[in-house]
Amino acid sequence: MKKNIKEIVLRVIILLIGLTIAHLGVTLFLLTDLGADPFNVLVQGIFRTVSSVTGAGWLTHGYTHIAICFLIILVLLIVDRSYIKIGTILCMVCGGPIIDFFTKLLSFIFAQERTLWFKLPVLALGCVILAFGMTIVIKSDAGTGPNDLVALVISDKSHKKFGIVRIIVDVSFVVVGFVLGGSLGIGTIVCACLVGPVAGFFLPQSGKIVEHILHRFCNGC
Repeated sequence: MKKNIKEIVLRVIILLIGLTIAHLGVTLFLLTDLGADPFNVLVQGIFRTVSSVTGAGWLTHGYTHIAICFLIILVLLIVDRSYIKIGTILCMVCGGPIIDFFTKLLSFIFAQERTLWFKLPVLALGCVILAFGMTIVIKSDAGTGPNDLVALVISDKSHKKFGIVRIIVDVSFVVVGFVLGGSLGIGTIVCACLVGPVAGFFLPQSGKIVEHILHRFCNGC
């Protein structure tokens, strides 16, 4: 059934809330300085490889990130364009500024040198928050971040559990990125193995939350 304007706006708002929660988790993860998330290990590896081969002075990590996101969107438009929605673009353009905001807000946590035993719980908390926010975004049905789309589409098409597929996708990103020159740390491994299963656990609950909000504010539209 075709969605009306009110429902679309409400779903986009839900997506933005989920996106903010997810990137709070990403920020906590990144502040531990224990590695990058799997997708960015891939981006980093591709960036370093292309830079060294072409010597392109204009190329930056940010441009590479955007290019890979657009490539994923282009491929999925060919595979099944129903997965690409307005929120997909919002996820791509809003993530960076949200992380910048939370980094400035939370940088005091790591203003002094912290031990690994302090960083690991923060890292795990960041991954859990990331996974929860990600499921809100997915269940908003207004779009999904380009990197999450890969796991979502494969999961839907293969009828496999999202959590398992997400691990496979993340580990693949890490391996390819590392081979191409991307750096990683213990946090990258934790993120690759933890986010998928936690997101799989949260998906049903997040779906109920989103449906309750829609019923409450949109009369079940």
